[in-house]
Amino acid sequence: MKFSCHNPAAETMDRSRLTAIQDERLRSIVRHVASSNDWFRARFEQAGVDAATFRGLEDLEKLPFMSKKDFREQYPLGMCCVPKASLAEMHMSSGSTGTPVVMPYTAGDLAQWAECMARCYVMAGARSGDVCQITPGFGLFNGGFGCYHGARAAGLFVVPTGAGNTARQVTLARDFGTRVITGVVSYTLRIMEVMAQTGTALPNLKIGIFGAESFSDEMKRRIHDGLGIEAFDIYGMTETGGIGTLGMDCPAHCGLHQWEDQYIVEIVDPKTGNPVPDGQVGEVVATSLTREALPVIRFRTGDLSRVVSREKCECGRTHMRLDRISGRLDDMLIISGVNFFPLQIEQALLKIPGVLPEYRLIIKDHDGTKKLRVEVEAQPGVTGHQVAKVLKEVLGFTPEGDVYAPGTLPRAEGKAKRVVYEKA
Repeated sequence: MKFSCHNPAAETMDRSRLTAIQDERLRSIVRHVASSNDWFRARFEQAGVDAATFRGLEDLEKLPFMSKKDFREQYPLGMCCVPKASLAEMHMSSGSTGTPVVMPYTAGDLAQWAECMARCYVMAGARSGDVCQITPGFGLFNGGFGCYHGARAAGLFVVPTGAGNTARQVTLARDFGTRVITGVVSYTLRIMEVMAQTGTALPNLKIGIFGAESFSDEMKRRIHDGLGIEAFDIYGMTETGGIGTLGMDCPAHCGLHQWEDQYIVEIVDPKTGNPVPDGQVGEVVATSLTREALPVIRFRTGDLSRVVSREKCECGRTHMRLDRISGRLDDMLIISGVNFFPLQIEQALLKIPGVLPEYRLIIKDHDGTKKLRVEVEAQPGVTGHQVAKVLKEVLGFTPEGDVYAPGTLPRAEGKAKRVVYEKA
């Protein structure tokens, strides 16, 4: 198989050169934030870090961690490291769980974002002139604009549909010959349903780039079988600058390549903050090396993963690979004394013949005791007993649950809400 790179010099550079670039850029970014922002300067002083004598990678672990809490406490621009007049754009999280996280961008930051996303597009097999349909919304959320900036940098023909109106999405994909589609994986399931209902085929569609949700190999296979496309798992978040900034898996599908010339990615013990050995699961920590307005320094993402390899990949890229994100620390559920992540439920359900990809986890609090109810769509013949048996093997306890007919569970025109909390 022939693999392509958007920026071969950067994506395939020798690891010794890559490490040298990280070392140089880390020293530079530490000096930048310390000299331009009082909040960063105070944090470094509290940690005993002198930006003037900071030695780079060998001093990395001396730098204090950042967290989502810092973004919220410094809302809106308390951590910004450039004058407000230098800003060109901003995006932010929904703020559904509190004060939103704001990420400001200079023109240089937008170019850096576009570079990272263009690498992802080309890595997935997109070619200049390909029709790229962007289904994430164009607004404060970073998804739509990130896909757009990257598509322009990669020379793609953009169909900027944004979110919703699935019937029109399918019609436009057919009429314009969409080859690349971007979005959240759960919305792609909705597109598949509308295609089936309308009898529409999309023969030109070959590549799907999905972010914002963790999804299992089983879900990837369902999408491949349903649309005949190759599905890619893209990684990035508001705090690192948006979708695709950290990386994506390549056609070898053996881990998420991290753009190490742009970011230092560590895996640490969630409890102690100490680095863990390669191969061991821990929390992903990211440091941006080239961003200007608000570079994150040792940002604790809350995502769980592990280093798969630092060796050269069969695609030719030398950037290290992480395993898929197995869950978020704040997404962990504790029911009947058992800790688990929603992704584990998805993996188990989709291994049952006849079970469909739509499901919900209903959490009810009965006087301080949480109960789990699993609702899943399935073809005729699948019984609740079958589902309960599989889930008990995975969880160690038997949740309540029901099997529903296809198309009967609520649908979202975007990111699926898999976990629903209800009062007893």
